[in-house]
Amino acid sequence: MDLETALSFAARRTRGVLSTIRRDGRPQLSNVMFVADGDTFSISVTEARAKTRNLRRDPRAVLYVPGEDFWNFVVLDGTATLTEVASDVNDGAVDQLVDYYRRGAGEHPDWEEYRAMMVAERRLLVRLLATSAYGMLQA
Repeated sequence: MDLETALSFAARRTRGVLSTIRRDGRPQLSNVMFVADGDTFSISVTEARAKTRNLRRDPRAVLYVPGEDFWNFVVLDGTATLTEVASDVNDGAVDQLVDYYRRGAGEHPDWEEYRAMMVAERRLLVRLLATSAYGMLQA
């Protein structure tokens, strides 16, 4: 499957499974919500999660994006970068999380509450740059 076809399919979705590499080499999978922007997929995570630790150690990752039925899916291989951890309601990390939320869900009913929650949860963004793809798409 060519990368452009896979990116087009994934751009119309927001849910998937992120696979990272554990210290012992086995995969660690997490259900995630994402926002697609061309060949880059943003995912909100917390500092304390296994996937975050795994990506800090080894940035290789895979995003599985399901279709409406079992026989339609794409898998995006790529490399992840991590933003700074949210530490103040007015820092750049929180601003990026606000942008992520707006692009994925629209307006939040209380942005002050959202910003405070991002800091309390020690959130950050994973940005997965997709470099290759495979999968199955049936008409």
